[in-house]
Amino acid sequence: MPLPTLRQGSIHLFRIAGIDLYLHWSWFVVAAIELESRIGRGRYTALSWYVLEYLSLFVIVLMHEFGHALACRQVGGTANQIMLWPLGGVAYVSPPQRPGATLWSIAAGPLVNVTLLPLLYAAGMMARSFRHTMPDAFMFINVVFFINLILLLFNILPVYPLDGGQILRSLLWFVLGRARSLMVATILGLVGIAGFICFALWRGSFWLGAIAVFMLMNCWGGLQQARALLRIARLPRREGFACPSCRTSPPVGDYWKCSKCETSFDTFASQGVCPNCSAQFAKTGCLDCRAKNPISDWAVPHYAGTLASSNTQVN
Repeated sequence: MPLPTLRQGSIHLFRIAGIDLYLHWSWFVVAAIELESRIGRGRYTALSWYVLEYLSLFVIVLMHEFGHALACRQVGGTANQIMLWPLGGVAYVSPPQRPGATLWSIAAGPLVNVTLLPLLYAAGMMARSFRHTMPDAFMFINVVFFINLILLLFNILPVYPLDGGQILRSLLWFVLGRARSLMVATILGLVGIAGFICFALWRGSFWLGAIAVFMLMNCWGGLQQARALLRIARLPRREGFACPSCRTSPPVGDYWKCSKCETSFDTFASQGVCPNCSAQFAKTGCLDCRAKNPISDWAVPHYAGTLASSNTQVN
């Protein structure tokens, strides 16, 4: 999917809980534009409150993304990088390819916003006591409450690739399977995005339009992925082997490629050895979930005794 990569002008801020946080350079440009726009609204009497309000937006986004990352780790997935950029945040998570694990990894982000709601509401109620003596502080607390609420409501829209669309996909996964659930979610997402584009045009909002384009690109990428998964799902499967990560049997055929001579071959037929250059590899990649494991770990227990040693292949 066309998400921002860590090599495209990003700045490494810090590392916490084993997760590296990056900030895209364009954040500063957009921050300047947004601050100028916010100052024009005359909400506060001091510039510092506008800066604090904008920074609070990204603190909430960062907490949301940490929710995704930590939940992904909790279910045995990989999550060690977060990118903050003008349209929000991206947690680079790779949960185990199971519906329950994916559902928790996605749902944990919005749940952070849900947790913040009563805390910010209580802070707003307490702030009423000084609304006349400290109007800027009172306004700031209430604005942050609504920022969190709007982010929550937007993210849980059932439109792929938003969290709500991915939650819908994970729920459908239990019933329809991995490929068909993604296909249904992305088709519904395209319908929702079309409505979002119309709304952006009606409002004449550049930022809403930019978000709509980002959503469209990622939804289209998800649709292409769903088509590829459906093609893979129809392939004949090899008995005696199953991916240790997703428990799916590998297809029969030359679907693995040697990283040295570029020859395509069936790694399970050749015991992980390239038939052209005799290169041996450490792990075999699953075409369904992309996880890589030693070929010895792929053996179904009933067939385990028939496996030769440990030559494996990286896809």
